Amino acid sequence: MFSLRNQQTIAAPAAVEGFGYWSGQDVRVEFHPAPIDTGIVFVREDLPRQPRIPARLEYRIEQPRRSTLERDGVRVEMVEHIMAALGGLQIDNCEVRVTAAEMPGCDGSSLPFVQALMRAGIVAQFAPRITRKVTTVVRIDEDAAWFEARPGTGGELFVRYLMDYGPRGPIGRQSFGLLLTPQSFCKELAPCRTFMLKSEADQLLAMGLGRRTTPKDLLVFGEDGPIDNCLRFPDECVRHKLLDMVGDLALCGCDLVGRFCAYRGGHRLNARLGTVLIQSAAEMQRVRHCA
Repeated sequence: MFSLRNQQTIAAPAAVEGFGYWSGQDVRVEFHPAPIDTGIVFVREDLPRQPRIPARLEYRIEQPRRSTLERDGVRVEMVEHIMAALGGLQIDNCEVRVTAAEMPGCDGSSLPFVQALMRAGIVAQFAPRITRKVTTVVRIDEDAAWFEARPGTGGELFVRYLMDYGPRGPIGRQSFGLLLTPQSFCKELAPCRTFMLKSEADQLLAMGLGRRTTPKDLLVFGEDGPIDNCLRFPDECVRHKLLDMVGDLALCGCDLVGRFCAYRGGHRLNARLGTVLIQSAAEMQRVRHCA
């Protein structure tokens, strides 16, 4: 465990409003500065006593197609795009005050959150940010998917995703990787939107979910490509998978150094690998404390 930089928070409050893709419920998100070592904490302002849910892997619960946190029976859902914005911008301490359980879908990307946080400004704090450096190969396999972390060089984090929707169809096979910095995140990943096949969207609608959401709110792929929408990048889908990876790994609560590569993975696999890394980091801390 070591540090390459100081912790950071925001200089002033910022807000984003919208509705949840799954529930259709209106929600307001307010980002507020927080003291050193607070971490990212969600606050349910719509509930009595305003319960607090730290954005850490230990509070993650399994739900389809999104990352959800729960503490003492209180949840915040679809947090990955907010966490990607905070993690990608290296904002370490922040209160995220919300008025509903599900975060706003906005345009399906992290861009609205990034823009709000950048308007607020980012300030350094006088305490080091803990960094976890990958020192050995860690690999998680799950059916036909896998996620692997390898030692890198220097203090860098490199992320790559390999997508395979088969040789035919509107999405196909895509691959994208980049050296992750706040600048590369904002330019290459933050604008990339959630996507699904029309057949998947139809299934969700049949279950009574997402009825307020339209193909203009995210990327829905028919046989000939996005319906009522246009791609921001030719490989926007694989870039969004990397955005999700950044958001899920931000639940580790530390900076990561190494080379990360996933094949056909998702939120569950991201969380499993992050948990392994945190457990090994905890063991290192205990050994050093005893020494």
